[in-house]
Amino acid sequence: MARPVSVGIVLGSDSDLDVMLEAVKVLDALEVGSEVVVASAHRTPRRTEEYATSASGRGLGVLIAAAGGAAALPGVLAALSPLPVIGVPIASTPLGGLDALLSMVQMPKGVPVATVAIGAWGAANAGILAAQILAVGDPALRERLALYRKRLADDVDERGRRVTEQLKSRG
Repeated sequence: MARPVSVGIVLGSDSDLDVMLEAVKVLDALEVGSEVVVASAHRTPRRTEEYATSASGRGLGVLIAAAGGAAALPGVLAALSPLPVIGVPIASTPLGGLDALLSMVQMPKGVPVATVAIGAWGAANAGILAAQILAVGDPALRERLALYRKRLADDVDERGRRVTEQLKSRG
């Protein structure tokens, strides 16, 4: 059964896909439908505007935008859409993503972009944050998020047990 698409993931470039697949994986694990599109704030502004202005009407609840360099994409989406926007800075320049991070977090008053870490960790956290936003009105998703977090905690516990066993076996 296909899940309704609730999260739009917008890539400023197709080169952002490998990083942003981390967000897709998290959303898939949480059974949250998503779509991925490429739309550049600078190179395809009309496509970006059309996507942003139609997103809410198409049933999306959250937008995630990945961008490097000047990283205008999340801000443009936030300016054009009433939906919450999560920005994922991409390390695509010699500055290692710091330029993108600063562009996203320095949005002007009234046009917020929730910004996560640079790269793959940020993409995964963007997926979790998008699900948390949607879970405000979805008790079943809240339960799936709780189970997801429990699995993360269980994984840490298992890794801790393995470390303890390794240390014990050293004598």
